[in-house]
Amino acid sequence: MISEQVIRAWYIPAEVSALRRWLIVATIVNVILLTFDYLRGDIEILLLGLFGCTILAALRNYLPAANNPNKRNISLLLSGAIIAIGLYRLILMPTSLFNFWLCAWMIVPGLIALFWLSNQAVSVWATRELSISAVEYGLSRNFELHKKYQKIGSHTTLLHFAVITLIPIIWIFDIALSPGNALGGEIGDSYSSEHFSKILEGDSFWIWFRNSLIVSIGTSLLGLVIAIPAGYAFSRYKFTGRDVSMFAFLLVQMFPGIIILVPYFLVMKTLGLLNSHLGLILAYCVTALPLCVWMLKGFFDTVPRELEEAAT
Repeated sequence: MISEQVIRAWYIPAEVSALRRWLIVATIVNVILLTFDYLRGDIEILLLGLFGCTILAALRNYLPAANNPNKRNISLLLSGAIIAIGLYRLILMPTSLFNFWLCAWMIVPGLIALFWLSNQAVSVWATRELSISAVEYGLSRNFELHKKYQKIGSHTTLLHFAVITLIPIIWIFDIALSPGNALGGEIGDSYSSEHFSKILEGDSFWIWFRNSLIVSIGTSLLGLVIAIPAGYAFSRYKFTGRDVSMFAFLLVQMFPGIIILVPYFLVMKTLGLLNSHLGLILAYCVTALPLCVWMLKGFFDTVPRELEEAAT
């Protein structure tokens, strides 16, 4: 039989278990984010950040223990101090989305810790000895909350990776809509359509657009006209040199296109196709054809032969 004391020692509220992991992550992230404060050269904000990271680490070490109200009170004070430091840093910084996000890594952990450590489950666990029935209820409660907190943690991580992926795209659009030629500044601080107006009102843009349209459509059509029969033949028929040809298609993709620039130029000059749409179409088809044949061969491999026989 397991003693009641051992059963009580097993039980730790899900909030405290989650904070033990999350506060480590929050401390590491805040230490990394201090790099931006250092690059800005603002000593006051940098010192506040260092102080906040220290308190975050202290909060991790002073999380409540069973039947120990003193540690709970200390952790509540540390949580409030973290929130205050984060808010004060936010006030000292210029208003921007990046600064809000940067300070949120200190404010949000403090708010979560303050909310969780002051709830009933943690308060009762930290201030008195629980009965066996209360421990059983707490363990069943932990089972449900652990899944919920794991989902929150994983989704928060994925959200940050998604935002990091989207930042270059957002930055490009912001530069396109910003006045002048400045590449810096805060995202969304000003908007202007002068760049688009200058491009769309000029004659050169529409010439370039027409040339691109002709070359892209011509390359696609000519490439498919050649690649579809070739891909079908490689997929459906067995003939001498089939495997060698497929390997050659794969091999030519390993070489950069720049190595055939001079031969291209000489051939196009001989054929009189310099500065022409047809010359560009032929050049693009030559480089794209091996990949098109390889991909279409794979597509035809997935089509059952019975389906073709039924269609014919």
